[in-house]
Order: sequence, then C-alpha cells, then structure tokens
Amino acid sequence: MRAGPYRTIPRTGAALLAREVTSMAAFPHSPNSTFRRLRGQLSPAEFAALVRRSAKEIGETVSCDARYIGRVESGEIRCPNYAYERVFLHMFPGRTLADLGFSPREAVRGRSAQRGSHPVPCSPSSAKESDVLRRAFMAGGSATVAAATLSLTLLGDTRRLPARAGESEAAAVEDAVRRIRLLDDRHGADALYRRASEPLRTAYALLDAGATRQSTEDRLHSGAGELAVSVGWLAHDSGRFDDARSHYAEALATARVARDAGLEAHAFSNMSFLARDTGRAREAVRAAQAGRRAAASLGSPRLLSLLALREAGGWAGLDDRKACEESLARAHREFSRGPAEADPEWMSFFGEAELESLEARCWSALGEHARAARHARRAADLQDPHFARNVALYTAELAGDLARADAPDEAAWAGGRVLDLLAEVQSTRVRSMLAETAATLVPHQRSPRVSTFLTRHAAT
Repeated sequence: MRAGPYRTIPRTGAALLAREVTSMAAFPHSPNSTFRRLRGQLSPAEFAALVRRSAKEIGETVSCDARYIGRVESGEIRCPNYAYERVFLHMFPGRTLADLGFSPREAVRGRSAQRGSHPVPCSPSSAKESDVLRRAFMAGGSATVAAATLSLTLLGDTRRLPARAGESEAAAVEDAVRRIRLLDDRHGADALYRRASEPLRTAYALLDAGATRQSTEDRLHSGAGELAVSVGWLAHDSGRFDDARSHYAEALATARVARDAGLEAHAFSNMSFLARDTGRAREAVRAAQAGRRAAASLGSPRLLSLLALREAGGWAGLDDRKACEESLARAHREFSRGPAEADPEWMSFFGEAELESLEARCWSALGEHARAARHARRAADLQDPHFARNVALYTAELAGDLARADAPDEAAWAGGRVLDLLAEVQSTRVRSMLAETAATLVPHQRSPRVSTFLTRHAAT
C-alpha cells in the first residue's frame, strides 16, 4: 500500500504548511490544498478506494467515496472524525493531521472552541485519574463491545473521581459525546442507551465535584449538557420517550445555568422533534420557536434552518399548510447561506439529505404522500453511507410514503433494503416505521414482490 503513490509525494515545507493552517483557521472553508497535493494524479474515486483499502489494513471501517474526498479538499471537513483520522495517519506514517492540512480538533469543537479553552498540563495524579476516565469513556469495535465498554465503574470501591475536575476530565466528557454520536451513526440507539447513561451520571458527578478553573467548569457544563442531549436521543430513537423527555429537560436546565445559548438551542431542537414524534404538535412548534430565539445570536444559518424544519413539522402536525410552507421556505433560505464557523459540532448530520428527509415528513403529515416520497428518495440517495442509521431511516420513510402513495411494489423494494440495513443498525424507531409499512402493504400481498417483503419482515 505505502509503496504506491505516497513515496512520490514531497513533504510540505514547514513555513508553507504554517501559512496554510493559519489561512484555514481564518477562513474555515478555504480549500485544503495540502490534502489535494497528497492525492497526486489519482482521481477522487481512485483515492477514495485507497482510503477504504487502508482502513481494512487496520481493521477500521469507513465508507469513503469521491464525494467525501471532495468535501475534504474543499475545506468543508476541517478535521476528520476519529475513524478517518486513524486511516489517514496509517496511510501517511510520521505525519500529523496538521501535516495533512487539517485544523486542530479543538478548533472545530464548536462553541467550546470559541471560549478559547486550551488543554493545560496536569499533575501526575490527575493524569492517572484522567487515563481511567478516558478508558472508561472510550468505546470501540462492534456495537455490542462498544455498548459494554461505555459502562463506567468509576464510583466503585477501587476507583474514584478526582477531587476537582481539570481540563483532562472535561476533554474526556467531550470525547464521550463524540464517541456516542459516532456509534449511533453506525449502529443505531438500541444497543447503546443503557450503557451510555453511565458516562452521563459520571459527567454530572464531575460537575458536582467542581472544577479547577472557570473555563474548565464552562466546558464541563457544555459537555455534560451535550451528553444529556445525546443520551436523550438514544432514548428517543429506541422508543423510550419519557426517558428522552427527562434527559432533554436536564440538558435545557444545564444550558440555562451555564448561559449556553448553543446548548439551549440544541435541547429545544430535540424537544421539538420528540414532541412531534409523540403527537404534541403545538409543543413542537413552541419548542422550535424557543430554539430559534436562543440561536438568533449564534451566527449559524444551518442551525436556524434545522429549527425552521422542526417548526414546519409541528405546523404540519397541526394541519396548518400555510404556516408549514412558510417555515419550509425559511429553512431553505437559511440552508442556502451555507456552512459557517459557528455551526455546532453536533450538526455534522445535518446536510441536504436531512433537509430533504424532514421536508418529506412534513408533506407526509399533510397527506401528500407522493410528494413526500420524492423528497424521501432524494434523502436516501444523498446520504453519506457512513451514517448507516440515517440511510436506514430515510429508506424506511421512503417505503412508508410509497406504500401510502399506492406504489406497493416500489414500497416493498425499499422495505427489503431496510431489512438488509437492519443487520447492522439497531433502531426501534426504524423497525416501528417498517412495521407500519408492512401493515399498509398487507392488502397488496398477492404481488410477488410485496409477498416476499412481508415474509421476510415477519421472519425478523
């Protein structure tokens, strides 16, 4: 592998690299020319194939394609996730992410980066405690192993929390948030929820213990709040709606104590989503509007776009077509303004595919199932395969919309695709949607394709 094109790639001079990294920090979406040079004469698709092969060499799984390479080279991806980081460093031994043209991870952390927080040296004792925390927070391998290793035993007899939390503990909480989101993207919520509650309890125990400095306490508040939202989402996606509501409320309270507008907007966004899913459409509208007020000064059009979509979903549930269309128009308008430095890290899932999916749900709620199916199909086609849970979700939405739009054979095909995906994705939400589709298709079971789908679905 490394005997291929990499030996012919010259190392970038330190001065030039420093200028490029500085430039990227000032203009976050400027092209990553360093990474483009590393690709050499290979096409984006050829280079993506090399990335996938390199991943297999180290037992990692990435769904790299030409589109992903384009996003890196355009500067849209300023720092890769941990899986891609391991693959890239394997491909280019001896180099750092900065050598590959990426920004430091803490610089793209979102709101925490804006606070100017930086890691500081810690004492040997706190380093030891932090190492325990990191091992407890981090997870890897299959979904089952990941769920098991998310469990913390820090409150047992042989381990204890530090007297006061430092930067390393704050970083461990932030790592837990990222890891849970990554595992959810790949495997869905069902295998993760119960184990993910342990890091959340530990994060709030760290808050109760206090921090060594105010900047650390601010990071802990934000990290614990984001962890509460993430665990709430795992509960939400696995059908534990009361638990989800409790976790979201905990995140909102944490945001208000810390005066963290970004966290407050995130909590309201998820509360709106939950309210819509549980038939409380008016509450969905109010929560989305509250989130919009919290996000007004943050400088993130994409966040405002998502909140407008949440509001549109509420209006659709109230059968208010005019208000729904106005919210959808606002969502598209904000989305067209593009990404921004202030976009929160948690919004990595929100791209054109998610926008199409949320619009599809609006039209479905308004009874326009053929129109909803067009948007759901586009969502499934646009979604990065790395987000396996979302691919399954969008395809399940498509199957349901097609079934209600009197296209049973197409619905059965889409439903079969979801069954294939459920081999690696564990999501009660997706399974429930597929069960509704199967029930809708029963009158069409004389169709061979529908019959095959219904048989497969019943067997699972």
